Amino acid sequence: MPKNFAHRLLTRAAQKLVLCSFAMAVAAWGATASIDPGLFLDDVKFLASKNLKGRGTGTPELEKAAAFIAAKFRSFGLEPIDGKSYYQAFSVTTNAKLGKDNRFAYTADGRSIKLAFPNDFVPFNFSAREKMSGGVVFAGYGITAPEYNYDDYKGIEVRDKIVLIMRHEPQEFDEKSVFAGKVYTQHSQFWSKASNAKMHGARGVVLMNDRAAHPGEADELEKFTEAAGPGDAGIPFVQIRYEIAERWFAIAGKNPDEIQKGIDQDLQPRSFAFPEGLQVDANLDVERVVKTVHNVAGYLPGTTDEYVVIGAHYDHLGLGEQFSMAPSLAGTIHPGADDNASGTAGVIELARWFVTQPKQKRGILFLTFAGEELGLLGSSYFVNHPLLPNDKDVTMINMDMIGRVRDGKVFIGGVGTGTTLKKLLEEATPKYGLHIDYSEAGYGSSDHTSFTAKQVPVLFFFSGLHADYHKPSDTWDKIDAPDAAKVLQLVAEVGEDLREATERPTFVRVKEPEHAGDVAGSGSGHSGYGPDFGSIPDFGEGVKGVKFADIREGSPAAKAGLKAGDVMVEFDGKPIQNLYDFTYALRAKKPGDEVMVKVMRGSEAVEVKVLLTKRK
Repeated sequence: MPKNFAHRLLTRAAQKLVLCSFAMAVAAWGATASIDPGLFLDDVKFLASKNLKGRGTGTPELEKAAAFIAAKFRSFGLEPIDGKSYYQAFSVTTNAKLGKDNRFAYTADGRSIKLAFPNDFVPFNFSAREKMSGGVVFAGYGITAPEYNYDDYKGIEVRDKIVLIMRHEPQEFDEKSVFAGKVYTQHSQFWSKASNAKMHGARGVVLMNDRAAHPGEADELEKFTEAAGPGDAGIPFVQIRYEIAERWFAIAGKNPDEIQKGIDQDLQPRSFAFPEGLQVDANLDVERVVKTVHNVAGYLPGTTDEYVVIGAHYDHLGLGEQFSMAPSLAGTIHPGADDNASGTAGVIELARWFVTQPKQKRGILFLTFAGEELGLLGSSYFVNHPLLPNDKDVTMINMDMIGRVRDGKVFIGGVGTGTTLKKLLEEATPKYGLHIDYSEAGYGSSDHTSFTAKQVPVLFFFSGLHADYHKPSDTWDKIDAPDAAKVLQLVAEVGEDLREATERPTFVRVKEPEHAGDVAGSGSGHSGYGPDFGSIPDFGEGVKGVKFADIREGSPAAKAGLKAGDVMVEFDGKPIQNLYDFTYALRAKKPGDEVMVKVMRGSEAVEVKVLLTKRK
């Protein structure tokens, strides 16, 4: 059992007296070091320093963090599993950049007009890299919202057409609006508009600002790097200046401001097809940026081939960009002290402590992941390319945001995923003066989810969200190192018990885990909409569609016979190219709806009917 960090505050003489008094107990545990809140905080300071610029996935600064972690593992005497390297390399699409061949022209009244790039038009970062040509249809705000009895696509045909849509959503400043009053709904999101246009068969999307709702504001184009969305939406998506779109309306004898005011007044669509003489011819050159990043792993062997994983993700948001909770501060360093320098420093500190202990029955794999903020990419890659067999992993312990314990409260998830975990925790936790909030589920928006999907028992330690989450204000000086050390002491005791226990925990499928696993990933921010389906997405790359890492027991998907490893390619007759498409399609349904779902099971296409149910 780890010694309490408080003994470090005693005088040297007092420490000697304490050590003498408890010599037998200390010798029994073989302890020669303690969990040190000072060393823990030093590591947080480094990882959250300005020099590491927020540790964005794919950045040189993330590689500096990886080198720092590997050097720590090496200094402690941990072994690289292959005997050579502490790194596990994998590729990830980190972002997008504008290519050299972005062109946009339109023909009106027989005249061809070329727009200037990037002043007159700019693609979105999630736009498909494609040519886009054809006639144009105005589709209002580009929203289909059956829950609000609103549909901009009602009564118009947009298949193989280019849709011109407005930004935001109707009645955005009306507190009594069905569109959630002054709070934007998911329908206003760019990715949502892209998915909707694609599902209606549109060839491409052109966005314009909604000037009537924002009089006096500059007609600015969206910055290329800032829009949240999939890596590739599967449809061209571009914004043009308002005055250009206004010329198009003039060709049709219409006024866009009046149309927008009319929609906002009665929530009735005013969509229409432009005259055939208006034709668009564009090329959107958006290049995907693929980088090699690394999980970092160090192994402490036991006397058997079984092991425990103690892990955390070490990446954060870099300069904010897509997933900042302070979008006006995008472009500034988001240091990520709590998320998740705290968990990473915890892995380092536990590694330092465990190497001083006697060799035990099971080993420990200390593991830090890249790519978590982009969707659990590092942990997903690891479990699908394990450095040690997954079936020898007795439990995965994940630490994500453990640095800001408030009122002694700590959340521990996954306690229902292993037969012995709850009892083990109930015996250990009273010693540390912490108030524990247990949850049974092994799914959620952090890296333990990847292990649950492989039927590995998990424990998830978390000190809770706070106002600095995903903001530049998540700084090291707000970390509560003494209480974090208490959490680490608890994790150390749990880890020791798991290493030595005669009986390893048997994996248990928890019947009703948190529904966040249906469609949410870290940073996606779009869970909880629509009815229950029951799939757990695999966030790995290189799949066109939605791959299921797991299917929740007793869920609609399970009852329909869907399986882990299936790749959904159609939902209710609509093509599904990414998780955002699935989110959108599911949200449009209600409990009691029966939908056809098409999946690829290996090379075989399988179609099943799924009866959707209410979320619990």
